[in-house]
Amino acid sequence: MTESLSVVRRSSAAAVGDGETFVEEVSVVPMMQRLKVQALLEGGVSQERIREVTGLKMRTIQRIATESPVEQLDDDAERERRGVGRPSLTDPFRSFVAQLIEEKPRLLSVEILRRTKLKGYAGSKSALYELVRELRPNEIRVGMRFEGLPGEFSQHDFGEIRLSFANGEQKVIKFFASRLKWSRWAVVTLVADETAETLVRTLLEHFILFGGVPLCAVFDRPKTVALSWTKDGVITEWNPIFAHAAMEIGFTAEVCWPSQPQQKGSVENIVGWVKGSFFKQRRFQDLEDLRQQLTEWMRETNETRPNRATREIPAARLLADLPRLRPPRCAPQMLALRIPVQVGPTAEVSYKGRGYSMPPEAAGLPGTLYLYRDRVRIVAGRFEAAHGRFGPPGSVSRLPEHRAAHLAAIAGKRGRRYLKRQQILEVGESAVGFLTAVVHRNPQGWIGEVDELHCMLQALGPEPLERAFRVALESGRCDVRFVAQSLGWNGSGDRAAATAESRS
Repeated sequence: MTESLSVVRRSSAAAVGDGETFVEEVSVVPMMQRLKVQALLEGGVSQERIREVTGLKMRTIQRIATESPVEQLDDDAERERRGVGRPSLTDPFRSFVAQLIEEKPRLLSVEILRRTKLKGYAGSKSALYELVRELRPNEIRVGMRFEGLPGEFSQHDFGEIRLSFANGEQKVIKFFASRLKWSRWAVVTLVADETAETLVRTLLEHFILFGGVPLCAVFDRPKTVALSWTKDGVITEWNPIFAHAAMEIGFTAEVCWPSQPQQKGSVENIVGWVKGSFFKQRRFQDLEDLRQQLTEWMRETNETRPNRATREIPAARLLADLPRLRPPRCAPQMLALRIPVQVGPTAEVSYKGRGYSMPPEAAGLPGTLYLYRDRVRIVAGRFEAAHGRFGPPGSVSRLPEHRAAHLAAIAGKRGRRYLKRQQILEVGESAVGFLTAVVHRNPQGWIGEVDELHCMLQALGPEPLERAFRVALESGRCDVRFVAQSLGWNGSGDRAAATAESRS
């Protein structure tokens, strides 16, 4: 069985009395770094070039090449699962050394060692020097601009601009822009927001329009990509939604940092280019006209007009990109974002203002919500449920089997009666008006009507019942008989006929 965690081991010796004590330091190659190495290997990059790009040792790269594909990105969980790593003797002195370096960045390593020993450090010199190298800021180097190679880099960013349309409407337009560095083939899509979900779904669509996935996708510094980083730009925490999507799609990411324009190579500011070349040059009648002109502009830019930097038409240079691009690992409709959730005490999971039912036994369990484009799948322990994704804010998607199981789990007739009523109220706003009229008309006898309405709900679903409630309210006939007639409901023994008639 292949190892799924790369481990770099270094040994150092420190004399103790007449003998020697060997201290083994173990450092784990981060899972995102391993994903990057695997992506580069898959793209045909040589191991020597990967060593130059990543800074990893050759034997580490060779070890990663023999491992199974990355399937999860939690470094701590993988370390704990395999029991990898032993606390370094330098760990208790990390904050002390960091403070020394922050106060005096050029303080010699030997002096840092001396002061740390005065604080009680008893480990080896090499271990402390390794910590100093990790914490000391990198020296500023002269910047250089570089040209991407075919299929190597793509650049991506969100942008927004306020436009005044010819019809008098003003609107803030948000867009997501992507461009291959070698060919300058560009894709721009209007978006509703700048969330992590919008980023990864639009990114996958752009990869498909490119013709495949390049070796590396380069981003500016949005929170949708990275949550935290050090002063020198090393990411310490990736956005988990973005990181898992990178694994699902099969791409590796790099982030550009302020005051370091050389990281973007010879490609211009893509957002500024889209604004200056398209949005600020044209007039638009309305949003639909904007969409049509954007499609025409992309066709001109990619297929007929030479790029200013390369002096070639992007479509011609794209021929060199295409053989180096890799197909995405998943189709857009199969891309699922992973959202950690908790099943509530009423056996529901809430996500973005909408509830999704789970079996009663799952109440209180932690779980994962797999967010597809048009549906959700929730897994909590051994329990699983699938729902349609969209609905009015505040609504609950409740499966018939969950209604029945929840009723069975409630003790006492009174509790079950009110639970049935609550489940009917979840049908929609019209249910509130209808049940209010029923209860006030018959304060003691509404129970039987609710029982019958609940049978209709279980058999027919919420949509037909909601339509019948609206008709009843409009006609002033708020009673169960009128609803039954509207649905063609003949009682529990003729549910199939009622179902067919309610759908017609």
